[in-house]
Amino acid sequence: MIDIKKLRDDFDATAEALSRRGVEIERCAKARDLDVKRRSLVAETETLKAKRNAASKDIGRIAKEGGDIAAAKEEMRKVGDRIAEIDKELAQVEHDLREMLLMIPNIPAPEIPTGLDSSANVVVRKVGEWKDPDFKILDHMSIGEKLGIFDFPRGVKLTGTGFPIILGQGAKLQRALIQYMLDVHCREQGYTEMLPPFVVNSDSMTGTGQLPKFAEDLYHCQIDDFWLIPTAEVPVTNYYRDDILNVKDLPVKLTAYTPCFRREAGSAGKMTRGMLRVHQFDKVEMVNFVHPDTSFQQLEILVKEAEAILTGLGLHFRVLQLCSGDMGFSAAKCYDLELWAPGEQQWLEVSSCSCFTDYQARRLNCRFRDTDGKTKLVHTLNGSGVALPRLMVALLEQHQNADGSVTIPEVLRPYMGGVEKLVPVK
Repeated sequence: MIDIKKLRDDFDATAEALSRRGVEIERCAKARDLDVKRRSLVAETETLKAKRNAASKDIGRIAKEGGDIAAAKEEMRKVGDRIAEIDKELAQVEHDLREMLLMIPNIPAPEIPTGLDSSANVVVRKVGEWKDPDFKILDHMSIGEKLGIFDFPRGVKLTGTGFPIILGQGAKLQRALIQYMLDVHCREQGYTEMLPPFVVNSDSMTGTGQLPKFAEDLYHCQIDDFWLIPTAEVPVTNYYRDDILNVKDLPVKLTAYTPCFRREAGSAGKMTRGMLRVHQFDKVEMVNFVHPDTSFQQLEILVKEAEAILTGLGLHFRVLQLCSGDMGFSAAKCYDLELWAPGEQQWLEVSSCSCFTDYQARRLNCRFRDTDGKTKLVHTLNGSGVALPRLMVALLEQHQNADGSVTIPEVLRPYMGGVEKLVPVK
């Protein structure tokens, strides 16, 4: 969550920055006013407690001298009652303030473009080239049918729409992609692999910003109050919740493969076809814990680390800098990597790389001990390295051949037992 001191000490500038994300000034003012009320109650109760402590000593002295203490005791009873009232009111104000702050997004970095939706995003660069071949380009569903690697109807029978089944060489290709990504991140980019739980508690979801804002998009196991993770970012980032890291260990770089589960409430239309938007999918995630002085520099490195996966696969993609209104709730600055899908004739997001500054760390109480001995909030970053469904779509469509086969990128062939092509089965 944002630092309440920013609303307290520099309200106008903070409210103006948040307005770039569509946050009404009234919401900022309400949070500020709750903070004023909280501090007023704290000051009053501290004054009353000091008065009660001093009076207790006086009452003891008067009693020892044989004086009448009835009036003084009655006054202290009233003071005690007022302290109890304040404590109850303070608890409610603190609860309301926290709930309000949990619903306010991160403050956008000054340099990012201002806009309410994706139309204001900026293309930073395009990587690789694409030239339409001299044969009809098929979409991934048609290619998958020829190759026999997808079964969407039986996925619906087993679970429902958005839960595809991947078969045969398709399943092997999926595993190859996952292992390739993990190997690149760990062997070449300095990451440590983690295999985390795929379900987490509500504190973990709150820590990374999924709750309470996005509850309707998540799968919830009510009996245990467990949530199926929408991304490995949740368990991996919460690994250091309530911890104090050593500044000498920063940056800490963790990567994890997990299945991910998203209800995508309200999603409909063309983007739900085939593998374009599914409710269960595989993803490899990168998470960084860094010194505040280096977080935006580290974001640029993180983007390059995600790009390396796509470049290695020989795919054409572009990098977008997201505008203030299109970023994730917790992000201060964000880049998306989008693959060109010629069969779909559209760009598909496969990675979102974000710097959260201290927004998540404040929720997580994740700190580090600096060289001056003081504890400070770390900055967190994460990026997909990358999400599998749309990567599979673009790989099948960009690497398809006239005979219906699909060429396997060279970097994947060792993981595929030397197979160079996926060939049609029908």
